[in-house]
Amino acid sequence: PLTLRQRLLAKSPRALAVVNRVAALANWHDHQPTKHQALGLAYHYSYRTHCAQIVAITRGRQGRFRVEKVYSVVDCGRMINPHIVEAQTQSAVIFGLSAALYGEISFASGVAQQTNFNDYPILDLQETPEIEVVVMPSDRHPTGIGEPGLPAIAAALTNALFRATGDRVRRLPIYLQDFT
Repeated sequence: PLTLRQRLLAKSPRALAVVNRVAALANWHDHQPTKHQALGLAYHYSYRTHCAQIVAITRGRQGRFRVEKVYSVVDCGRMINPHIVEAQTQSAVIFGLSAALYGEISFASGVAQQTNFNDYPILDLQETPEIEVVVMPSDRHPTGIGEPGLPAIAAALTNALFRATGDRVRRLPIYLQDFT
């Protein structure tokens, strides 16, 4: 997965730098996926911001996978406030994982059954993985940071599940209990 992205992004130095940095951050080259743990990689570009993420999953004692850690590297140009960039990226990861794991809307008689966060869950504190964010230094004009941290997270998670199990995830939400 890393080699493919490096080849595809070879003509985009900023994108390639983000992918290489997240791989180094997660020790991608030293990690060998097993049926009990794996890393998944994804890259996304929007709002003129580059974002690469790696999700680390492990299989627990009951045989169910858990997202242990998320590594996220962003290049959003010159930072006005690096703490806001980090917080925006962390919240995007949490919201993206929530959507990937729980984001299902069901209907009965044409009416949505989920009406608020009490019946449309987001990750709680116990489920939220450690999130490590690195913001690439840049002297380019500032770009967007609100959304770019979200789209790659589901892909990184499904890529980790594939590396651990050999099964491709083709539908959301992902029921981690199905991967036992």
